[in-house]
Amino acid sequence: MPLPPRTGHAPFTVVNARVFDGIRVVDGLSVRIADGRITDVAPADGLVVAAGDETVDGTDATLLPGFIDSHTHPAGDALALALRFGVTTELDMFTVPERLGDQREQAAVRDDMADLRSASTGATVLGGHPSQLIGLSFREQFPVVEGPEDAARFVGERVAEGADFIKLLIDDGTATGHPSPSLTEETARVIARTAHEYGLLAVAHATSEQNALAAVRAGVDGLVHVYMDRPPRTESIARIRDAGVFVVPTLVTMGSMAGDLTGRAVAEDPRAHGLVPDAWHANLCQCWDFGEHPSSLRYAREVTAALHRAGVPLLAGTDAADVGVLGTAHGVSLHHELRLLVECGLSPAEALAAATSVPADRFRLADRGRIAPGRQADLVLVDGDPASDIDATLSLRAIWRRGTLLDRTRQAESA
Repeated sequence: MPLPPRTGHAPFTVVNARVFDGIRVVDGLSVRIADGRITDVAPADGLVVAAGDETVDGTDATLLPGFIDSHTHPAGDALALALRFGVTTELDMFTVPERLGDQREQAAVRDDMADLRSASTGATVLGGHPSQLIGLSFREQFPVVEGPEDAARFVGERVAEGADFIKLLIDDGTATGHPSPSLTEETARVIARTAHEYGLLAVAHATSEQNALAAVRAGVDGLVHVYMDRPPRTESIARIRDAGVFVVPTLVTMGSMAGDLTGRAVAEDPRAHGLVPDAWHANLCQCWDFGEHPSSLRYAREVTAALHRAGVPLLAGTDAADVGVLGTAHGVSLHHELRLLVECGLSPAEALAAATSVPADRFRLADRGRIAPGRQADLVLVDGDPASDIDATLSLRAIWRRGTLLDRTRQAESA
């Protein structure tokens, strides 16, 4: 794919908008953007629009930081599709070096696709998840970890590839009724410790309570799924809370894995019509069928609600991927995830924070996630007030990536 030069960043001011700054809502603000960054935030009657600035009327609309999807697997045009729905940053949880390098090169110069941070290749064992995708999403066998004595070598190689954080997979298949090899707790502990020695976060894939608790004992910083094989137990929720970890529930994917949920509601929402490619529309309208297993969307929702009540930080993520993750699509599925988080007890404002300031803080993305002077101008403007009605997030009026306005319709037509 050619690398067109970045679009010019003409200064502009969004005037008289309701602003969700990443934490709270303030009415009647104006926000100025120049050179791809936010330069001023002030009451509408206190900010003088600079000569030559374009003005964008924010009346009856809400300006928010660009959304961060904290669990994805982008490939191909996924980052462009993500931006089409206001997701300006994706956190990639498993890829291969050549794919990562190409996407980083593209994102560095293009403002019509989301930015990304990545774990590069996640730590798993031979035959462990996601080995079932070799030949589908992955052309050949990816590097694996042989045991605790091999773990430091694996982490060092991921760091050399430019990993922004380290992901490990503790999944013995019990949640889906398909037993498989998995990292041991001892190996996971070495991986987490080595990641920390490099100054990186360690995050874990785990879909059963047993595996999630093993990851927590191993010293990870976050769980990038919620477990779904049993209802919450007070002692387990307390262990997760007391460990100080964050959790990315990925309810859209947990529900699909349990065979209980598809993304048809967002796929057929008139606000998404014509913007979701046919193949992704078809993917959204499906879910998995793993046969007999103990998991359910009800358990995933109950665990998520219990974690929230306990004060565990929750981040919005979808697990959207090009192959293998039915019920999802990049960008639009984040809006579905936000609705599910609200149904689990988060207020709409807390759900918005889970897709903006909370992941920015937890993944150390100091230049985004909030509307404040000096922050990168990754912004979305939506009709209505999503801090009162989370459904409004899909009513996208405008999307800016580094201060460049996205032409959503033209991008969709040229895809």
